[in-house]
Amino acid sequence: MPKDINKDEQIGFHKGALTTLAKEREEMLKILSIVEQLMQMHIKSLQELGIDLQKESQQAKKSKSIEGALR
Repeated sequence: MPKDINKDEQIGFHKGALTTLAKEREEMLKILSIVEQLMQMHIKSLQELGIDLQKESQQAKKSKSIEGALR
């Protein structure tokens, strides 16, 4: 920040930025939670269909392509 801005303005700017970033982090965590729930739902469905995801994961590591494991 430029030196010509007084200390109170600098403090206000940084506090405002932290408030905004904290709210953004909360929203990101909500999105992550939803994505995790959806992934768990799909994992459960695949397991119920007899798919061994651990085995496919190991095969994917060998081929280094998750797309290969999903085919």
